[in-house]
Amino acid sequence: MKFAIAVFCAAHAPASRRALLFAQAALAGGHEIVRLFFYQDGVYSASNNIVAPQDEQDIARQWREFVSTHQLDGVVCIAAALRRGVLNAEEATRYQRSAVNLEAPWALSGLGQLHDAIQDADRLICFGGT
Repeated sequence: MKFAIAVFCAAHAPASRRALLFAQAALAGGHEIVRLFFYQDGVYSASNNIVAPQDEQDIARQWREFVSTHQLDGVVCIAAALRRGVLNAEEATRYQRSAVNLEAPWALSGLGQLHDAIQDADRLICFGGT
């Protein structure tokens, strides 16, 4: 089965951990992940500036490692990211900001990427949000 996974919550939220565990289990079960799409507060999962307390799991780091290790398409909604100060080098330059906190393996793109993933996938699975 081919899954598109959308994450709407920040890395510290329980739903983000559930999304990561689901994605890991999907790949372990022989399924395909068409795309991971991070939207709303989910974009914080891609920020390099997230620091988890020492007694908590670093879910943002785990997401980054998971996407890199499995060479997945990890897309961060550009509008949601800009609104929350999550910027790659190109956007930081465009908006004259000094901080760059989004790097590979993440890619900034629009909601059209979620739409495309939904068309290619057998199922869209969403985590977090209201």
